[in-house]
Amino acid sequence: MKQQRQTVIRELLVKATVASQDELRRKLAGRGFHVTQATLSRDIHELRLSKGPGGYSLPSEADEAEDALPDIGEVLGSFGLKVNQAQNLLVLVTTTGGAQPIAAGIDYEDWPEVVGTLAGDDTVLIICPDQEQANQLKTRIEGYLG
Repeated sequence: MKQQRQTVIRELLVKATVASQDELRRKLAGRGFHVTQATLSRDIHELRLSKGPGGYSLPSEADEAEDALPDIGEVLGSFGLKVNQAQNLLVLVTTTGGAQPIAAGIDYEDWPEVVGTLAGDDTVLIICPDQEQANQLKTRIEGYLG
């Protein structure tokens, strides 16, 4: 859903000038994506849109290549060690210093199974709505860990 929404945002910006977040939100709603201001702000940040006198614009290809963040698979593969489940909670053990980038990566993924994350130095607590969704997410994360 997030990737589809962000693709539509790119398409909208290529086709026409968008002067404000509210205008962008309305155009997204017209395409079937009803989002909150917080979600839209996150999308704008993740897409690295800039706002000038003419409205929002996409970053240049050089900017995107230079600032590209690693995807969640790379982050989990690099820093994640193992994941344990306790009811609706997941405890993800990481390398020392790896918890913050993993928690941020999970937060940016906007997975429906994730209510929130808390990161220490080498541990991430992932809070899920229920035990079933925690189990689904555990399986997904284990796939990234290898």
